Amino acid sequence: MFSIGASNFIIALAKIMDIILTLYMWIIIARALISWVNPDPYNSIVIFLHRVTEPVLAPVRRMIPRHNLPIDFAPLVVLLIIIFLQSFLVQTMIQMARSL
Repeated sequence: MFSIGASNFIIALAKIMDIILTLYMWIIIARALISWVNPDPYNSIVIFLHRVTEPVLAPVRRMIPRHNLPIDFAPLVVLLIIIFLQSFLVQTMIQMARSL
């Protein structure tokens, strides 16, 4: 009986993690799209997107050499990491829960 409860709990955590990762992926995409135009830096949506994404994007930017390119590849790298986490971590949690 305990393993059924633990299994359901792990599956629920995996689904919540998947939803959070998907939501963050869309926030990253919105930030990237907004950066293509000249957004008002005092707009509350722009401020929100910057505050939510910059703590993740800044360390990635420091690791990627820019070589004076006008394109910021950090959002793409973060999106690939999110897809990896969804494909590997979430699916591994679900498979682990089903094997309990």
